[in-house]
Amino acid sequence: MTGFPKGGTRTSRPRLLAVRAAAGVIAILLGVAGCTGPAGSGDGTGPTSGSGWAAGITPEWMSRQMGLPVPSTAGSPEAAYESTSRYDTGLLTFTLTRAEADTYLKENPPTGKLLEPTAAAAVPPHDFAHFGLPEPETFKDGLRYGDVCPGSNAGGPTALPSGVPEAYDTSEKRCVLLYLHAYAPDRTRVYLRAHYGPGTAPARPSP
Repeated sequence: MTGFPKGGTRTSRPRLLAVRAAAGVIAILLGVAGCTGPAGSGDGTGPTSGSGWAAGITPEWMSRQMGLPVPSTAGSPEAAYESTSRYDTGLLTFTLTRAEADTYLKENPPTGKLLEPTAAAAVPPHDFAHFGLPEPETFKDGLRYGDVCPGSNAGGPTALPSGVPEAYDTSEKRCVLLYLHAYAPDRTRVYLRAHYGPGTAPARPSP
């Protein structure tokens, strides 16, 4: 007698070992699949991998990527860079006197007419809220805005600022959205925002 239950089927030892080994492999694979979860669920392999606010972003670095200077007289300069699965966003902000802001516009003219909003926009806080500031679109009074494309303005400056990589040459017509908000009788805050599409974002500075 072999010890198999009555009516059972006898199986050779090699075949039994093979079945057990296969079952073990299947169990391991199922366990791994259960631990990793779907792509994008936090395992670093999905579309959200690398998303978020980058560390170590300085106004000097962001200025070079945008191709727009931060004047030496600027107050409270701040910069940030956020990556998402759709595009990256570069931010730069600082304050100037009203006269300095007018000079800044002359040296970095918009591609078209500088616009003034007819009403404040209901924009959820996100970009400049990163600095604890209201979004510029939420202002109506004292706000002017337009697109500035460094080097592509007729009659405007054409040379790239020192330190801007040739990869960001003005032939790409990379434009920056500029807002000027006169928040006090003699003070203007400059807001600069630029978007970079997937695969075209500038390299981040080393930590």
